[in-house]
Amino acid sequence: MFRDLLRESYAAMRHNRRRTALTMLGMAWGIATVVMLLAYGNGFGQAITNIFANFGTKVMILVPDRTSVQAGGQKAGVPIRFTMEDVDMLSANLPQISRITPEASKQANIQYETRTFKFSVTGNYPNVVSIRALKLGQGRFYGYEDEMQHARVAVIGSEAKEKLFSGRNALGERVRIDGISFEVIGVLSGKMQEGDDDINRVLYIPFATMGDLKNVHYLDSIWFNYDTNEFRKLELAARSTMATLHKFNQSDRQAVRVFNLMNQVYQFQIITLGLKILLAFIGTLTLGIGGVGLMNIMLVSVTQRTREIGTAKALGARRRHILIQFLAEALTITFIGGVLGVILAYAVALSVGRLTLYSAFAKNAEAGDIRLIIAPATIIVATLILIAVGLVSGMVPAIRASRLHPIEALRYE
Repeated sequence: MFRDLLRESYAAMRHNRRRTALTMLGMAWGIATVVMLLAYGNGFGQAITNIFANFGTKVMILVPDRTSVQAGGQKAGVPIRFTMEDVDMLSANLPQISRITPEASKQANIQYETRTFKFSVTGNYPNVVSIRALKLGQGRFYGYEDEMQHARVAVIGSEAKEKLFSGRNALGERVRIDGISFEVIGVLSGKMQEGDDDINRVLYIPFATMGDLKNVHYLDSIWFNYDTNEFRKLELAARSTMATLHKFNQSDRQAVRVFNLMNQVYQFQIITLGLKILLAFIGTLTLGIGGVGLMNIMLVSVTQRTREIGTAKALGARRRHILIQFLAEALTITFIGGVLGVILAYAVALSVGRLTLYSAFAKNAEAGDIRLIIAPATIIVATLILIAVGLVSGMVPAIRASRLHPIEALRYE
């Protein structure tokens, strides 16, 4: 029976080739629009993920400030100062922390031969390379042996390397940081950078060695990453630990500023989901226009084949036979149009390439641009939408055909 249905559907479509081709084209354009819009949503989500991954996602930064409310008999405005005791307390009380580093930084004069620039120098533990998602372009990062030996070694940002060395090799060369000689052992790859941000001009040195440049008893900040999805609870726990140690009110958000990047990631995930739903809705409306065209063509076909339907019923065909016949014809057009639409969507996605987003106002930000990503889930969602539209568009004419009275159909001129 299935073979007979296909044969009859093919014969009907071949009889009206131009009409069938135009209908398929409408369905193909509709499904291609759905797939490309969903692919755009996927690409937007991936671009946002890449932007945050550039800075590290599950990262929390604690920066000391001043109290803003009175607590424990102390007036407001008391400065909070971090020491290594804070780092040890966080490590001991928050098992979710996977890596933690103190940070001490300063603006320093960096000199190489006759060139002198003022760049930021930061002292961290070696694990900062993982915490801050740093990528090496050349050389190596300093290790714990360098930390223990107070080695005067430095890893420099890509822009710092260009300004100090131009196109020359920087590895093994020595630069002077506030007059103290350091060996360059590594050069970082360029990170996404907005405007005049100096993220690619930073020099990283061991935390212990930073003591040669400034007093590191008091820390500028504490960085750590973590292995939990309950980032809000961890933020509260970190603030509570600091409040207990420094005796300030836990609700005082100004005393210790906590920068939790996952808050922004979560917000953008909600925005991305909303965008995908909106794009899917718009694509469905576009495909629905093609479905209306299919429905009209099938209704015309029912009208033109009224006597044929009457003859079939007079010979014993039942309602379900007529309904299935016309529904099969509509679904065949839908299926072929859908396949052509998916092929068209893939062709457009491959030809378009990269759509400018973050790179429009940031350097080294090609990974933050949008690429049309046609994921398997996109094809599944588009197919479900296509099936729904095809069923609705084909069912109305099929029901109308199945309800024709055989005598009235045979009398139709």
